[in-house]
Amino acid sequence: MSAAAQKQMRETHLHVRGEMLTPLPVGALWWSAQRTLIVSDLHFEKGSSFAAAGQLIPPYDTSATLAEIESLVEAYRPERIISLGDSFHDSDAEWRMVDRDAARIKALTSATDWVWVEGNHDPDPPKELGGRAAKVLRVNDLVFRHEPTGEIGEIAGHLHPCAKVLSRVRSLRRSCFVTDGQRLIMPALGAFTGGLNVLDEAYAPCFPDGGMMVFAMTREAVIPISNKRLIPDRGRPDPGRWRLNSNSSPKG
Repeated sequence: MSAAAQKQMRETHLHVRGEMLTPLPVGALWWSAQRTLIVSDLHFEKGSSFAAAGQLIPPYDTSATLAEIESLVEAYRPERIISLGDSFHDSDAEWRMVDRDAARIKALTSATDWVWVEGNHDPDPPKELGGRAAKVLRVNDLVFRHEPTGEIGEIAGHLHPCAKVLSRVRSLRRSCFVTDGQRLIMPALGAFTGGLNVLDEAYAPCFPDGGMMVFAMTREAVIPISNKRLIPDRGRPDPGRWRLNSNSSPKG
C-alpha cells in the first residue's frame, strides 16, 4: 500500500453543516473543498511575554509554531489560511518578534489569502505582517470566529479543548476537536498553549443541542473518543505554569 493510501486510511473526516472537514494531528483543520487551512490560538510570542514578566523560558515558541504551519502549507498547498484569533499573545507581540520569524509570517501571508480573525488577546490585526483582518468570517454555511457562541455552522477556538481519558495503567490528556455536527471548537496550535478539559461547564452553552463528540489528537492521527471514557481534571490548573507541550499545560 502506498504512503498516500495509508495516510488516507488514517484520516478522520468531520461534517459541519454538510461541509466535510479534516482534522489534522497537529491541531489544524483542512477544508478541501475550499482549499482552506484553519488554525487557532497560535499565541505568537507568548514566550517573550513570559520573559518580559520575569519568567525566563526558551524563546522558541513562535519559531516552533511557524514550523508546524509551514509543514502544513507544504503538504496541503492551501489557497486560504484562516487564523481563528489569539494569533498573537498580546498587542506588542509583533514588535517583540525577531526579524527571521516576521519574515516567515510575511512569506506565508503573501503566498495565501491569510485572514486574521480577531481574538481577545489580539483585537487589532498586525500592522506589518500582511494578511487581512476580520471580526467574523462567513464562508458558505460556515462562520469563523474566535470565541464560541453556539451559532449553527460556527468554527471557533478560544477554549483550547483537551480530553482526559483513563487507560488501563494511567490517565492520558490530549488536545482535541469538539463538535456536534452543527458547530466545532478547535484545539490551540501554539507551542506554549495548554487546554481546558472538555467536561468543564464552559462547553455547555457552546453545544446547546447536546450530542458533543470528541476527537483527540495523537502523533499520527485524530481519533474519536467515547464520552464514557472522559474524566475530569482533579483540580483547576495553575494558569502560571507553562510547558512546551500543548497536551499537558494549561489554557493560555
